Amino acid sequence: ATYCRDKYAEWGSIPQCPEPVFSGNPPMTWKWVVGPMVLYVCERFVRFWRSHQKVVVTKVVTHPSKVLELQMKKRGFKMEVGQYVFVQCSKISRLEWHPFTLTSSPEEDHFSIHVRRMGDWTDSLFKVCGGDQMEFQEAWKLPSIAVDGPFGTASEDVFLYETAVLVGAGIGVTPFASILKSVWYKYTHSDPDLKLKKIYFYWLCRETSAFEWFADLLQSLESQMLERGNSDFLSYNIYLTGWDENQATHFAMHHETQTDVITGLKQKTLYGRPNWENEFKNIATNHPSSNVGVFLCGPQALAKTLNKMSIAHSSADPRGVHFIFNKENF
Repeated sequence: ATYCRDKYAEWGSIPQCPEPVFSGNPPMTWKWVVGPMVLYVCERFVRFWRSHQKVVVTKVVTHPSKVLELQMKKRGFKMEVGQYVFVQCSKISRLEWHPFTLTSSPEEDHFSIHVRRMGDWTDSLFKVCGGDQMEFQEAWKLPSIAVDGPFGTASEDVFLYETAVLVGAGIGVTPFASILKSVWYKYTHSDPDLKLKKIYFYWLCRETSAFEWFADLLQSLESQMLERGNSDFLSYNIYLTGWDENQATHFAMHHETQTDVITGLKQKTLYGRPNWENEFKNIATNHPSSNVGVFLCGPQALAKTLNKMSIAHSSADPRGVHFIFNKENF
């Protein structure tokens, strides 16, 4: 071996040191690439076909604080609670697709999204849909809308639990509109498959004016629960995290009134942030032998806090209470 090493320049010319012959395997990379590529192409084809199905805009509603609600219908469209869709308006751009959470429930005969006017694309959509016009607009004058979806999220699992904790922060409250509508529909119609017996809902926002449409939904649910004597089914708390001196003055003057001066709900608005330690303790006490689903749509910092609370307040005993954390971040 040492002899050939020293005479590497003469390899092949002397019989003791033939030229090395290296053996290898045939190309194999294509086998690992073709499969995923076929799946990807199929998925893109399905999405392309699905996004070009006709969508009919049945109703456009302008809510306060520059919020536009689009109610639509599409043949074969099936959704679950908490899902989202991608929306394109060809009159604005054929290349831009924007995700929006569905705010309707599966039991309704249409699907809807709420769009807040806070950017170039949403501003253009607001205008082309007649959101800034006072007069009635004919349906045939509305722009062509393309919809791709729906796509699933963690919120779909809310029906797997007897007790659910829903936490929405700011715009993250939109998935829970669909959930609350659907849950209440199933509850009032005595759906035998409904396991959910109790909902704790927390809404954290700097100011509620941007989400007045959601406060209207809560008012409707509140009145229906009182009429049916089921006010204990949904416990909700609204926390105003950003408030000024005028709001504080209103709070001090009207705290004893029957309805809240900010939201119009019987449940009074709270100021600051929740004490999650106390909230989880109370829920664990009220449901000592349950699996409690905790669902968040909000920022990552809040997700870390709720995940920590879920672990800390889950019992080591398999027969005790267990908090299962689910999240959507934005």
